[in-house]
Amino acid sequence: MVTNRTRPAFGVLIFFAVALTLSAYFVFAAVQGDYGLFRRAEIIVEGQTLATELAGLRRDVAHLENLTRRLSDDFLDIDLLDQQARDVLGLVRSDEVVVN
Repeated sequence: MVTNRTRPAFGVLIFFAVALTLSAYFVFAAVQGDYGLFRRAEIIVEGQTLATELAGLRRDVAHLENLTRRLSDDFLDIDLLDQQARDVLGLVRSDEVVVN
């Protein structure tokens, strides 16, 4: 009786090693890469932060537009004009006392 012992083919082992290495690389790239899951989470958080900042800037612009309109020639708010004269020019009425 003759027994034939077959040795494992190195080609199969190399194929599976390369396939495992490539799979590990692509999984790593899908999670950690420039377009991976972690980067996507960072982009979502950054987008929410920028949206909040944009809403705040829009409120500021609306407030400044309101102040500008109130100081225009068409619509003059005397109280706002008085406040601006006090803040910018340092004016004081004659019946007021200034304490430094």
